[in-house]
Amino acid sequence: MSTTNTEKVKATLAKRYAREKRFRAYGFISIALSIMFLAILLLDIFSKGLPAFTSTYIKLDVVLDAPTLGLEANPTQEQLNAANYNKAINTSLETLFPGVEERKQKKALKAMISDAAGYTLRDQVVADPSLIGTTQSLWLLADDEIDVFHKGGVDRALPEADRRIKDFQLTWLDKLEAEDRIESQFNTIFFTHGDSREPEQAGIMSALIGSIYTMLVTLLLSFPIGVAAAIYLEEFAPKNNFWVDLIEVNINNLAAVPSIVFGLLGLAVFIQFFGSPRSAPLTGGLVMTLLVLPTIIIASRAALRAVPPSIREGALGLGASKTQSVFQNVLPLAMPGIMTGAIIGMAHALGETAPLLMIGMVAFIMDVPSGVTSPAAALPVQIFLWSDSPERAFMERTSAAIIVLLAFLILMNLLAVILRKRFERRW
Repeated sequence: MSTTNTEKVKATLAKRYAREKRFRAYGFISIALSIMFLAILLLDIFSKGLPAFTSTYIKLDVVLDAPTLGLEANPTQEQLNAANYNKAINTSLETLFPGVEERKQKKALKAMISDAAGYTLRDQVVADPSLIGTTQSLWLLADDEIDVFHKGGVDRALPEADRRIKDFQLTWLDKLEAEDRIESQFNTIFFTHGDSREPEQAGIMSALIGSIYTMLVTLLLSFPIGVAAAIYLEEFAPKNNFWVDLIEVNINNLAAVPSIVFGLLGLAVFIQFFGSPRSAPLTGGLVMTLLVLPTIIIASRAALRAVPPSIREGALGLGASKTQSVFQNVLPLAMPGIMTGAIIGMAHALGETAPLLMIGMVAFIMDVPSGVTSPAAALPVQIFLWSDSPERAFMERTSAAIIVLLAFLILMNLLAVILRKRFERRW
């Protein structure tokens, strides 16, 4: 090879190596940017959501005397339920902060305690009527504005016009801090209560149970239908058949259809035509089944296709029928991949919001659903509702609900990985 040709080859190789280095650099930069943006997103969500897992409580010495509660001697159960517990709480506040005379300040003083405190006190007295006539030191739930301020969500150095906590309220809070009458406790309400107009009383229990019911209906319908369709198309359907090819093309296309289209289909078919209940997990599960089916069918067909032909041929050679070969030999070996696809499809359905909005699961639901036909919300819809609320405390709960939803999604994807690693076979 002449010197000129050698130099040309070296120049060409140098350019090729330079292109490869640039390509690696671009790939590294892309991955680094993706990780950076993901970290920023998660940091923002967690920094805003973690405070919602605690609530502010104020300690009051509540005098439970019968005249204040509006009770007579030996009150009945109905009288105990209808007693004026808020008056007892307001009296204890006025005793703790004497000298509050202005109407505006009195209103602000009463607003420091959440409306839920009266119900909490009622439940305690109803459970133990002997508390009447005693003075109880109780930790009562604070209002959402007090809660946000106490957890550092508002800068007290701001001018009074720029914050909802007034200067005289700051003086009251300082006194509560000095007397150890205010503290943050774990927010059990967030996990045990349903939605509420008051941020400090709002929880995800109703939406969580609604999501579980919806996913249960989706799994019970989509898994057997999807696996059965995949088995037929992969193992029994005739090849090079017009109708089979048409079905396969439509299944692949349905996997790319926007989710809101399935919501419109559910609204037109399940609700308007079949009369399925609106805002119910049953209807939500039916819509999500339509959404998940293409994913399960495609994943199941890929898992069946991954089983070596020798398994089928060996079973048939030993005298098994086609059906026996598929269900006793091929399907068990393909089941890890099928389950992985089903779990990923369910995780996709768990985070969907648009289809549920179309079928009415955006309604304000306080009660925990008792079944698949009861009115219910879902976690993604609850997040959507809270994100649109003007109260500052709802921003914390929105991020906290996102954290819970992310935890479920991570667990479901982790389960899919574990199943694949545990049962996958190398051929």
